[in-house]
Amino acid sequence: MPVLNDAHCHFFSPPFFAALGGDAALAKLGWEPPGNAEALADRWVQELDRHGVARAALIASIPTDSASVAAAVRRHRRRFVGFFMVDPTQADAAEQAAAALDRGGLRAICLFPAMHRFPIHDPCVERVFAVAAQRPGTAVFVHCGVLSIGVRKKLGLPSPFDLRFGNPLDLHATALRHPQVPIIIPHFGAGLLREALMVADLCPNVLLDTSSSNAWIKYQPGLTLVDVMRQALAVVGPDRLLFGTDSSFFPRGWVHEVFAQQASMLDELDVRADVRAKVLGGNFDRLFPVGAD
Repeated sequence: MPVLNDAHCHFFSPPFFAALGGDAALAKLGWEPPGNAEALADRWVQELDRHGVARAALIASIPTDSASVAAAVRRHRRRFVGFFMVDPTQADAAEQAAAALDRGGLRAICLFPAMHRFPIHDPCVERVFAVAAQRPGTAVFVHCGVLSIGVRKKLGLPSPFDLRFGNPLDLHATALRHPQVPIIIPHFGAGLLREALMVADLCPNVLLDTSSSNAWIKYQPGLTLVDVMRQALAVVGPDRLLFGTDSSFFPRGWVHEVFAQQASMLDELDVRADVRAKVLGGNFDRLFPVGAD
C-alpha cells in the first residue's frame, strides 16, 4: 500500500473564525468550534489516522494566521507541513514571510492574486519569491483560476475578488527567474487547465495539486476528471502531481470522497504502481522531506 499524503488541507483556526464573526459564524454554519491551535492539531492527527493518511499540508487561511499553523507543526512535526497565506501588497509582507519560515518552521508561502488583487508579475510578488529563493526547500503555492470560498458564501459575506489576476501564464517569467523554487498551482489550475499545463510544461519547477472536487470542469463541456488526470500525467508527468483533498472544517473532517474519486481515476487510467505511489504521497515526501525543517 503506497504512502498517502494530503498536499492541501485548510487549518480553520480560532483566528480564522474570529475574522468571519466568531461564535455567531460557527452557529450559522453549524460547524464545530476548533478549540485552540494545539487541540485542533490533535484532532487533525486523529482524523488522518482514521483514514490512513501519513502527512498533510496545513494552510493558514488568512494572512495573519501563520502562528496557528506553526503551533500545529511544533506539536506534530512529523505529521504536518505548514503553509501560510501572505498578501504581498502589504508593506511588511516579505518580513512576515521570512519570520514564518525562519521562526515558525513553515515550508510554503501561499499567494492568492485574485483575492488580494495583485498581478503575479508585480514587484511586490518578486520580493516574496526572493524570500523563498533564499531558503532552500521553501515552496510557493499560487492559487490561479476560479476562486470561490464556500464559507464566505454560506455566511453571506462579499468576496470582492478579481479573477483577471489568476492566470497561470503570468507565472511563467517568475518561475523561470526562480528555477530552484517549487511552485504549486492547486486544483489543476481551477478552470485554466490549458494555461496551467503550458506553464508546467515550460517550467520544471511548477507542480500541480489535484485537490478539491474540481467542479470547475463545468466550464469545459465534455471534459471529465479522468481526462484531466490523463492530460496532466502526459504533460506534467507523474513526478510533479500532488494529491490533495481541500479538507477544512469539522465535523466533515478529511474528505474521503475526493480520495476515492481520484484513486478511481488512477485505476481507470491503469497507471503503474510506481506512478500511483508518487501522486498519492511520494512526491509530497520528496518535496517536503520529514525533518527537513
